[in-house]
Amino acid sequence: MKIALTGGTGLVGRFLADAARAAGHEVTLLSRNPAPGGLRYDLAGEVPDLAGYDALIHAAFQHAPGRYRGGEGTDPAGFLAANRDGSLRLFAAARKAGVGRALFLSTRAVYGRHPAGTVLIEDTPLRPDTLYGQMKADVEQGLAALSSPDFSTASLRATGVYGPGADHKWITLFNDFRAGRPIAPRVATEVHGDDLAAAALLLLNAPAQALAPHAFNVSDLTLDLHDLLAEVAQLTGCAAPLPPRADAAQVSAMDCTRLRALGWRPGGWPLLRASLPAMLD
Repeated sequence: MKIALTGGTGLVGRFLADAARAAGHEVTLLSRNPAPGGLRYDLAGEVPDLAGYDALIHAAFQHAPGRYRGGEGTDPAGFLAANRDGSLRLFAAARKAGVGRALFLSTRAVYGRHPAGTVLIEDTPLRPDTLYGQMKADVEQGLAALSSPDFSTASLRATGVYGPGADHKWITLFNDFRAGRPIAPRVATEVHGDDLAAAALLLLNAPAQALAPHAFNVSDLTLDLHDLLAEVAQLTGCAAPLPPRADAAQVSAMDCTRLRALGWRPGGWPLLRASLPAMLD
């Protein structure tokens, strides 16, 4: 399969790029500063010619440095123009070019606030309470509206994505813990980047009718920092105090039955433990 991928050099996109190539697909990266063989693309700019591609995976996201929620910084209009309008322009161009399938990297933030402990299924009402979540919800809905027999679409509502990499999400956390700095209690849902990529590949290859619901939750662990840092302490010999446990009952878990029905099996704790040494180097 010939795949066009935006955001393929980013924190999450690199997992998608590596997995697609490992599966034997031909991957072209669309980016601001493309490597040889890539295509120049900016969310705020013109869409390159996508004729001849079988699929598009859109994982690019323009935001203030280091921020997702709150990523609009001081320019909400520019944030929406790039991420909402630019994404919909990209998908419309892909459909016009004859691309057969499009996937969008969305987020659990589209659900917004629900009562503590609510199990989030894809049919749970969307109540985004950030501009980031609202933008993602708008793109989801716009993409679904573009779907047709010749252009099947799906959005992956991913929770927090972890995994090895020079800029992985827990670098500051691990450094603070090993330095003995206090860590606030927290529990949250997480998924490994490899598992997210596996979900994307499943959706690329699934029958078109399987994508008709258009949205798929992607989540694995409900992870307390106490337990995560206990693993770090065991690996490193760090004797710093662990944070107290957080109240897991306050977390709304994501139900992934829809994705599991297609054969998705995330790695759980074994994959987390196997990944930690590389994340601690």
